[in-house]
Amino acid sequence: MNVEIIGRLVDAQEPAKHAARGLTVFDSAAMPADPGLLARLREGTADADLAAPPVVLPDFCHKDKSEMPSSIAVATRGAIRPALTDAALNCGMALATLDTPRPSEAAVSDFYRRVRERFPNPPGWSRELSSKDVLRAAVEGADFAAERYGLDARELDRVEEFGRLSVEEFGGAARARKELPWVVVQMARLRFAGIGPSTHFLELQEVEEIMEPEIAMQLGVHLGQVTLQFHNGGGVLTGQIGEMYARRKSASRLLRTEMAMVKPLAHLRPRSLSHARARYDAYFRAGCPSIPIEGDEGRRVMLAQRLSMNYGFAYRMATYAVLRQFAQEALGAVINLVVDSPHNSVYEEMVDGAPAFVHRHNAARAWTPELMAGHPAFASTGQPLLVPGTNRTSSFLCVPAPEAHRSLYSACHGTGSVIKEFERDGRSGLDPHHRQTLTYGYSDAAPTAVNQLDDRGVDAALAILTTNGLVRPVARLRPFAVLS
Repeated sequence: MNVEIIGRLVDAQEPAKHAARGLTVFDSAAMPADPGLLARLREGTADADLAAPPVVLPDFCHKDKSEMPSSIAVATRGAIRPALTDAALNCGMALATLDTPRPSEAAVSDFYRRVRERFPNPPGWSRELSSKDVLRAAVEGADFAAERYGLDARELDRVEEFGRLSVEEFGGAARARKELPWVVVQMARLRFAGIGPSTHFLELQEVEEIMEPEIAMQLGVHLGQVTLQFHNGGGVLTGQIGEMYARRKSASRLLRTEMAMVKPLAHLRPRSLSHARARYDAYFRAGCPSIPIEGDEGRRVMLAQRLSMNYGFAYRMATYAVLRQFAQEALGAVINLVVDSPHNSVYEEMVDGAPAFVHRHNAARAWTPELMAGHPAFASTGQPLLVPGTNRTSSFLCVPAPEAHRSLYSACHGTGSVIKEFERDGRSGLDPHHRQTLTYGYSDAAPTAVNQLDDRGVDAALAILTTNGLVRPVARLRPFAVLS
């Protein structure tokens, strides 16, 4: 079920600082957006059929593996541009509450041991799904995971888009079987669910402060509560589809080898030479090509995007189901999902009264209550979203604020680069309360107690969102243990 969005064109005069240069930038004097990255974003969208000025959010930075900077939202008309977001759609985060007091270090270690054994790094090569399962996950999304792992269907009310985008208008399951190459399906049978290293994490926290008591109560969050937050990708299939439908800067050697065989067979046997050239320009050339969504080729591309999003929803709900089991076994806790949402996505939404494709790259969707009318969980709060710090600072649970339309209903998915910059130049230091985070890795080594920082960096980034009326912080979450 999709909730209709009633949007409007982002006012190019807000903020005025960058309006003349064709971007809507949310920054501050203390945290100015990098001029070089702004130029890169302008260049990458210069020939796009924009529905609104591209939006730049706090934590604006560039990762070497990505074609475009992080923390952006770009709306286009009549076409999508896969390189405007991550190669693997539906990387995202989830937050859940535990019904138990803060567990002992022994219980925490047991919990993380179970997670490491179930989701080792580097991952193994065991097949976890059948070919039929892969197709079902891509078509049915979170519904597949709920059925497979026994999740209550009401928990999917807490998942963005209920964890499923319709594919029927683009050919449905029958066309999915035809369009997904055999090799791609076989690779997607591996490693269904997981956390992973790098920026992905599994964090245990305590609710340290409640800013919006009524909203917190509606979301099932209260002071002193233990929470579990995790960040993971969308699974093997999402990365493969991302590489199939664009030429990406960064991919593993294995994926490049696979695609060297798969992509020509999938794309370069079309009806005519002109059709072959169009596909070559769209899927094999570097840059940020535009792919029109009209006609049969458009339906094919839209099907691929939605299969990727659905598989990502299923993957994260499968991960949640495993974590729910381990929380019961190791921590003696029942966990309840608060929210699950992607921060790399392409959605068809209404912008200025007309359909547009909103590309969010490391940016979460922030739909206000009026856009969620009739929603069983979020009708009165809007779509909750997470604004994390790092495992050395607080993180925040937020809801959209009335001016969220100014950012194409988007907010940054984190504040890590801001926190690093504040620490590097001395604006932030050690936590004055001398708190620590137990940090676990993917080996059997004992955890390391890491000194936390003050919250000046994450607070500064959040302040940009709040003073511009984009989000309202509901709760501050303090980490005490993390696997990363």
